[in-house]
This record gives sequence, structure tokens and C-alpha cells, in this order.
Amino acid sequence: MKTILEYLERQVVAFPQKTAFADLDHSVTFAQLQKQAQAVGAGLSSHIAPRSPVVFYGEKSALLLSGFLGSVYAGGFYVLIDPKQPTLRARTILDTLHATCVVAEEKYYDKACEVGFDCEVLQLETLLQTQAAPDLLSKIRQQALDIDPLYAIFTSGSTGTPKGVVVSHRSVIDFTDTFVATFGISHSDVIANQAPFDFDVSVKDIYSGLASGACVHLIPREFFMLPTKLMDFLEERKATVLIWAVSALCFVTTMKGLEYKVPKSLSKIMFSGEVMPIKHLKLWKQFLPDAMYVNLYGPTEITCNCMYYIVDRDFADNSVLPLGVCFDNEKVFLLDENHQPVTEPNVLGEICVSGTTLALGYFGNRTRTESVFIQNPLNPYYNEQIYCTGDLARFDHEGNLYYVTRKDFQIKHMGHRIELGEIETVINGLEGISRVCCLYLEQKQKILAFYTGTAEKRAIVAALRGSLPAYMLPSVFIQLDQMPITKNGKIDRKFLQEEYEKGRETNG
Repeated sequence: MKTILEYLERQVVAFPQKTAFADLDHSVTFAQLQKQAQAVGAGLSSHIAPRSPVVFYGEKSALLLSGFLGSVYAGGFYVLIDPKQPTLRARTILDTLHATCVVAEEKYYDKACEVGFDCEVLQLETLLQTQAAPDLLSKIRQQALDIDPLYAIFTSGSTGTPKGVVVSHRSVIDFTDTFVATFGISHSDVIANQAPFDFDVSVKDIYSGLASGACVHLIPREFFMLPTKLMDFLEERKATVLIWAVSALCFVTTMKGLEYKVPKSLSKIMFSGEVMPIKHLKLWKQFLPDAMYVNLYGPTEITCNCMYYIVDRDFADNSVLPLGVCFDNEKVFLLDENHQPVTEPNVLGEICVSGTTLALGYFGNRTRTESVFIQNPLNPYYNEQIYCTGDLARFDHEGNLYYVTRKDFQIKHMGHRIELGEIETVINGLEGISRVCCLYLEQKQKILAFYTGTAEKRAIVAALRGSLPAYMLPSVFIQLDQMPITKNGKIDRKFLQEEYEKGRETNG
């Protein structure tokens, strides 16, 4: 295979009238999806050069996927900008890409024009009316390479500037084929998509569906604030597969969604993005004991995931799930600060990844790319690029690998090197705690613990004294009604710190 379009074309032959994608209002069969994508491709072909970006402005929908695939038929790659993003960030992304056009559905067209993009704004519905041009699309297809970009996803940059992770067709094909085979996803499955399309978790939904012939149902974003509607959706659509962010699964258990309704058709429940609190996993297993639960690990820069652990036993509340084993054709290992291998137990090292699923780097940012996509320092003989994730992990005595924390979350406090993730794990295991997030204020030398649950500060501190040394005890505990979550489904640490600082200023 050279491009992901072969997935689509394979399903058009096998299941032409089967629903490929559906949202609340519309659905599209594989045959319709191909026809629409080819129309968009023909329409876009005069607006873009080969291997150039097509920016889409909108939220996830079945129609938008016709646009994504249309950009590929046109020889380009797609980038999504969410209308809820600040205007300045949207413009920054477009300026970084030097894109020649922006495509928006009719309902977002006026807003896209108001943003002031310095390029042409096209309406997706108009492109869908383009007359078929098979000869033109065939000519474009002939020059395609498997290393061509398929999409770019912009993540937050440490400097405040978004960084665009560019991923090729080959990487997505290599990962998707393995992912679908590993978990036995087939045309009889129904995948319930949680993630927005500018978050890499959605890549697993979209391309698992295209590769296997499974139907993918797009869950509206607002349903993750409405637990009864969410559970009704899963039940009505007969969902069998969830590939969700940890926070989305925790939302269901926190809001007692499973007590309202259990979608009994679910057979595969996979999660990633953050450490899964064992208490929440136990609740899912209590209501759906026969489902397969999978802990997935991996950053956007290696095409979704590089490791997985199928949960095959019970865990204590204060423990952490192992990362498991590598997906086929991927290598994961630990390096210390001097780029030496870490293999002994209980020694922290940075997770590094090698394999064909590595991204092409950051769009237009060679310096940043070369700082983390590097030559394997353990291989002096030939080119072997690896990605240094910035995640710290350790082996146990049995050789199991465990995520510990981000490099960014490792602090130096009172002369001691501390992993905030270790403190969070211990607090998460306490009675009366639902979720916790720890932050460090370096100038004030304070560890902050934000938590949801019924536990009181005095009881938390008393319990922690038996598990943590004094220098690791948070000095501030803040109880929240609910944990703030980013649009990508992770705890919003920046918001927590800003709100804390704002509160301190207000209180003098």
C-alpha cells in the first residue's frame, strides 16, 4: 500500500452500501464517501500543489471526512483548525503552514472568513458539487509516495507556539494494520469516536474503520457533559469498541453513567493519554466484566501508540498499570541523561521509540525536529532515527515497563528529585479521592494537590504520612467539584495553575 486511499477503495468493493461514518445528523456509506472525496479532490486540485496542506475549519462530522480524504485525492494532506480555538492561534497555524486555501462547511464558512485567514476560503459543500475527473485524479495518484504527509496535528509548544506534527501515509498504514490485527477489529465492529479530529486518538478511530470495514459513529462533544445522553448514544448505536482518552472514561464513572445504563454490546475498551486511575478501571470492569481492557501508550509523534497492555489481572488502587509490550515493528527503550541505556530496575530513563511509525517531524521547524528526532546514540553504524518522548519510565524486577512522569513534571524540591506522578499515584489510591493533579510552584517552593472527591485535607495528609516522606507531601490541597479537562481529554494543568495564581492575587 502507498496511500490510505487503498483502505477506502477496498471497502467500496467489499461493503459499498455499508455505513462508514455517521454523526447525529448524517451518515455516509463507503461508496458515497469515495464519490464525495473524489469530487472534493477534483475541486481542490487546482488550488493546491502536491504534498501541500489543506486546512479545514470546523468540528468533526461525517461530511468533514469526505473533505479530509478529498485532500488526499488532490495530492495534499489535511490539517484541522477547531473554530473554538482562539483566533490568534488559528492564524499562527495558518502562517506556519503557508497554506493556499482553507475549507469550511457552510455552517462555519462565515466564521472562517471573519478569522481573517490570508488565503482563499472555500466552502466544502461547493467542492462536493465538482464534476468527477478520474483521469486527473489518476495522474495525481501516480506521483504519490508512501512517505508523503497524510495529516498534521498541532500540539501545544513549550515556547507557546503550536508545533505541527506531520505524519505520513506509511506510518499510519504500518500502525493501523498492526492495531486492527492486534485487537481483532473487524467489519462487524461499531467504533464510538470520542476524540476531536485534531487529536491523534481520532486517527485510530478513522483508520481502524477504513481498514477493517467497521462503522464509526461520531459522538458529539457536548455528550461528554451529558452522561445520560452519552450512555443512550452508546446503547442505541450498539457500540462495540471504545478508543478513548482516560478522562472520558473517568467522566462516565464519576457521573455514575454506568449506573444509569450499561451498553452491553461493548467488547473492547481502550484508553490512553494519561495514567488510568485504578478505581475508575475497577468500576468499568464491575459493570462490563467480559470486555477487553487495554492500556495504550504513545505520543502523537510516533503515530498514536507504540505499546499496549491488555489488562489481565486485578490491581490495587494505589498501583499503576504497566505499559505492556511493543506493537509489531516498533522498538521502545530507555536512555538516561547521557544517552546511555537504562535496563536495571527502578532507575528512571526517558522513553525512546524507533520504527517506521515515527512522524516526519514538526512542520517548518527543523530546529525543534532535530532536538527530539535524533540518531540512535546506541547505533553508530547506520542511520536509525529515534524519537525522544520526554516521558520518564522505569522497569520493575520482572522487566515490566511503567510510566512514571513527564520530564516537565520532575521537580527539584528541598534538595530532592521528585516525580509528581508518584505523588499522584499515592493520592489516587486513598479513600474518598476520585482524581488528583499535582503541580509545582518553583518560586514559592510549593507542591499543590488539586483533587476531586469527598476526602478532607486532614485525612489525606494523615494517610500520606505513612506512604510518602515529608518532603514529598503537598503543602496545599485544593478540593474541586470537577477536574478541568482540555479539549483533547487531558487534565488542564495550565488552567489549574492560572486559577490558583489568580486566587492568590485576589486574596492578597
